[in-house]
Amino acid sequence: MDLAELMRLQCGVVSRSQLVAAGVTPHDVARMVRGRELMRLHAGVYVEHTGPPTWRQRAWAACLRHGPAALAGPSALRAVMGPGWRGYDDAGPIHVAIDHARRSADVVGHRVRRVVDLDEQVLWSASPPRMRTEEAALDVALARPDRLARIALLSDVCQSRRTTAARVADALERRARVTDRAWLSGLIADLADGTCSTLEHGFLTLVERPHGLPAPARQAPDGSTLGGVRRDADYTPLPLVLELDGRLFHDNATQRDRDLDRDLDLVAADRRGVRLGWGQVFDRPCDTAARLAAILTRAGWTGTAHPCSPSCPVPGSPGKI
Repeated sequence: MDLAELMRLQCGVVSRSQLVAAGVTPHDVARMVRGRELMRLHAGVYVEHTGPPTWRQRAWAACLRHGPAALAGPSALRAVMGPGWRGYDDAGPIHVAIDHARRSADVVGHRVRRVVDLDEQVLWSASPPRMRTEEAALDVALARPDRLARIALLSDVCQSRRTTAARVADALERRARVTDRAWLSGLIADLADGTCSTLEHGFLTLVERPHGLPAPARQAPDGSTLGGVRRDADYTPLPLVLELDGRLFHDNATQRDRDLDRDLDLVAADRRGVRLGWGQVFDRPCDTAARLAAILTRAGWTGTAHPCSPSCPVPGSPGKI
């Protein structure tokens, strides 16, 4: 590969060793720096302009500075999810992974992690090289301070279709030491079954399961006039659909307009739609379960809900609230 093509693939970032391998002498490198054809980013790493480097150029520079190295953790997710992902700060540090047997000097703005079996976890052909999405997602999720934050992270990544819950489960299985492994395995299994957001998982684990409510079809395709619509929870053959309005996807006028059209489609199909938000699921799950049990019973459900605790308002038989 010639130098021009290499620099194109590396977003204009190149290492001294790559320049020398392409036939550029150290004297020529020094001349190019003096002439502002190259700007030094780190020791032995350059970019082909003198302005502020982009995030991707910073990422490439970190991989070359510590090479062989690959983006890790939040930086690997930023590379695959794109700019603006989850409020990621592009001005923050670049996280990279190197083989556990190596050492690398500290560099301001870099976070270096030594990893066992690095080759098995990295996509070296990616641009820049990065840890596989499922591996990076697990690392970031485990670093989150609470379970809700972990649910949100893994839900986002799986819903983005950059990886699958099955791959995340396989990555978890390969790890010897994981805090809260049993709970995390359960969460990943739920994601594989169709829960696609923090709110959906909260509904499953706080409202539906503890109170014996029927399991709907999750993320079910719907013959809506809008096209490509998926319902959060479809209780077919019962004429009931449940939508979970999370802040992330229902906080602007356009989305609200689409939600209203979805509701009209339900009425036109002689079905009923129920919308739940964060308060109903996380603040008042038992009250929500009691009301939903009554709605399901009126819609034709013949099952029996049950209380999750002595103080739970859900009755032991359907339809009596």
